[in-house]
Amino acid sequence: MTKAYWIARVDVRDAERYKDYVATAKPAFERYGAKFIARGGAFTELEGQARARNVIIEFPSMQHAVDCYNSDEYQAAAKIRQEVADAEMVVVEGV
Repeated sequence: MTKAYWIARVDVRDAERYKDYVATAKPAFERYGAKFIARGGAFTELEGQARARNVIIEFPSMQHAVDCYNSDEYQAAAKIRQEVADAEMVVVEGV
């Protein structure tokens, strides 16, 4: 089974409410075997316009990654995130 990765680039508008998103998303991440590879932190912009927060999450498979996103648990969290942050998210299959 090939691993897959969520790659998210996020600009947080309300840091306090973003904590609610993180807490609400946690059960979905645990259920689908998510492993955080990068979660915020320092970065160097090489090309294009970087966002303030960059996140990479590893999943056991593409199906796990997509199912996590579509789960009721994560969709509840996504609603919070969409209220307090602007984001670009993709799922990428590993090699």
